[in-house]
Amino acid sequence: MSWLILILSGALEAVWAAALHRTSQAKGRRRLIPALIFLVSVLASTGGLAVALQSIPTGTGYAVWVGVGVVLTSAYAIITRVERPTAARLLLLGGIAASVVGLKLVA
Repeated sequence: MSWLILILSGALEAVWAAALHRTSQAKGRRRLIPALIFLVSVLASTGGLAVALQSIPTGTGYAVWVGVGVVLTSAYAIITRVERPTAARLLLLGGIAASVVGLKLVA
């Protein structure tokens, strides 16, 4: 159960990163809805990380949390055309995803 919470918390990290980006897209004005999404998702994400770290080693848990967040945030940026899907970027993101899986397998 801790691993599921950790993965979902990592996914919420991608949500808050995307929401944070959206809060500042209104030419100097802050947008309320993305700011609220950011606030709720950052609290849920770090709260879930705290719960998961009760039974997963801190280094492993944090690396997985960040790795899931990085891969999903980058995937979102590619899908929304904020970033280009270069071969190098996709290869390196695949390496991060493989590392996350590897950490789960050796834990």
